[in-house]
Formats: sequence, structure tokens, C-alpha cells
Amino acid sequence: MCSIGWRPDVITRCLSYRHGVSNLDRTPDLGTYGGRSGVAATPVHEVFAGREVMLGESTKVRRLLPNLGRRLVGPWCFVDHYGPDDIAAGPGMQVPAHPHMGLQTVSWLIDGEIQHRDSVGSQQLIRPGQLGLMTSGHGITHAEQSPRPAHPAMLHGVQLWVALPDSAREVAPHWAHHADLPKFSDSGVSTTVIMGSLAGAVSPGQAYSPIVGADVALDPGADALLPLEPDFEYAVLTTLGELEVDGVTLTPGAMLYLGAGRRDLRLRSAPGARALLLGGEPFAEQIVMWWNFVGRSGDEIAAAREQWMAGERFGAVVGYDGDPLPAPPMPPGRLKPGGSTR
Repeated sequence: MCSIGWRPDVITRCLSYRHGVSNLDRTPDLGTYGGRSGVAATPVHEVFAGREVMLGESTKVRRLLPNLGRRLVGPWCFVDHYGPDDIAAGPGMQVPAHPHMGLQTVSWLIDGEIQHRDSVGSQQLIRPGQLGLMTSGHGITHAEQSPRPAHPAMLHGVQLWVALPDSAREVAPHWAHHADLPKFSDSGVSTTVIMGSLAGAVSPGQAYSPIVGADVALDPGADALLPLEPDFEYAVLTTLGELEVDGVTLTPGAMLYLGAGRRDLRLRSAPGARALLLGGEPFAEQIVMWWNFVGRSGDEIAAAREQWMAGERFGAVVGYDGDPLPAPPMPPGRLKPGGSTR
């Protein structure tokens, strides 16, 4: 990969790209997350509407994690919901090559198609209902684009990050694509297990911490119970329709944090709805997250930024025609790792 300089034309062009499994914020905060002190050990209801983030001049996403009150849900450390967007007249998603370390990215589409390329040589078209799982480990570079010259008219999805535990965060980077995921249905609710396991259905995606991620589709009038692990903490993000979760009504883009201590969860929807169930064992380690990096100290993050800007460590994306994304400047001050809540 060539060295990246601070070229204003590159920065301006990068800001116009549509969001993918990356953080394109040009002024990202240094975030301190993790530890179990802030985890709700008993059932709670915390509703988050999502913070609208403009990425470029026209792209808007709803950021659910991290938020002002909640930093992680199990090992899930970053959740953005985008769309549904009509991209028929435009280029769609065009995210330039950018780095990751210390995390897994989970690509999940509801509508549309995305072409994934990375620095370990992977090239894969991702479609709705398929798991694109990238483990950055020590470091990886990837790019995401809507297919050219033609792509589906609608784009709708969720981008998710999973923090890797210290025992796995230096693993060799790798990519996995799973077109067939386990599913089960009950009482008008169809569930696809994306990560981890639920009701005996186990995802083929490799996880490094106890985790669950599932897409839940409710028929009109559905009323059902999902089985849960009482030692996990959970949240539900509504992606389509109106959904009642444990008596709390959610509309698209809203997330309900549920805490731990539950053995089941009641879901209802009169008009029909779709949502993501996210959960896992509370993440015991304390982490530092900035831009597209997860580490354990501010110094480690700063070193990774310098390596990216120098064209070191992360590799180049084969087959991507364009300049890589320059890293934002680091914010002033030093940072120590912190907990899962502010």
C-alpha cells in the first residue's frame, strides 16, 4: 500500500462516500469501553433512539452503539443502522480502502448488495441474509462498494463490530462468508442466527467470546417468546415496522437495552416487523476504541494510526481502484481504558 498523505482532494472525496462497515467520522472520539461495572445484572429497559451521523453531504446513519449511556452489549461495540435508501440513480455504497484492528466486522444486509475486498485477497459479493465476517486481528484493510455497473435500487443494512478479547486480538486477519445460516420459526416469528447460538441453532461464524446476534422477522399479529441466556446482556434494534419488546414499543432505528437476568423475551407486532437481537456475556476487559481501531491504550491506537499513514502493517486491497482513506487527526490528551458505560 502506498503512503497516504494529507491531500485535501482525497479527504473531500472520501467524505462523499456512502457508509459501510467502517467509521467515516472525520472527528471521532477516543472511546473507553468495557468492564462489567456498568452492566445491568437484572432486567432493565433503556431506549436509545440513535444519534444521527452525517457521513459526507447526504449520507445519514443512526448510531446506536456507542451512545451516551451504553458502550457495549456483550462484545458488540459498534452498531450503525442505515437505510432503507433508494440508490437507483447514484453509485450507492462507495467506501474506500481503510484499516481495522482488534475487532470483527459483521456485514448484514436487509436490502441491496455489497462487494467486499480486503488485503488478504478476499473478494465477495454479499447479499441479504448472508453473513460477511471479517476478523481484523493484528490488522487488515478492506473496501466496500455497491456492484458496478448496476446494483439493486434499495440499500438497507446494519454494520456491527465485535471487540476481540485480548487472547484473540492479534490473530492473523481473515475473512469468512456464510450464505446459509441456521433458521427456526415459531408462532409467526422467523429467526436467523447470525453469530453465536440461539434456541439450539448455531451460526457457522467463528466467535471469540460468548455472543449472540440474530435477525428476527415477525408476521403481522405475531406474539412469541425467544429463549435467552440469563448470564448474557441483550439489546434489540428494530429495523422495519413497529415492534413491542417486553411491553416497550419500538419504531425503526430505535434500540432497547434489556440488561441481563432474563430467560426469555416476549415479542409482539400487529403490523409485522423486523429486528436484530444482540447480546453476549458482558465483556470483562477494558478497551480503547477510536476511528476503526480497537486497542487497550491510547498509545497503541496512536501507533496504529501512524502505521496506517505510513503504509505499514495493514496491507493493500487488491482490485480496489482508488485512494485509501486517510486517518483523522488524533484528539488531544491521553486516554486510559475504561468501562462499558460513561
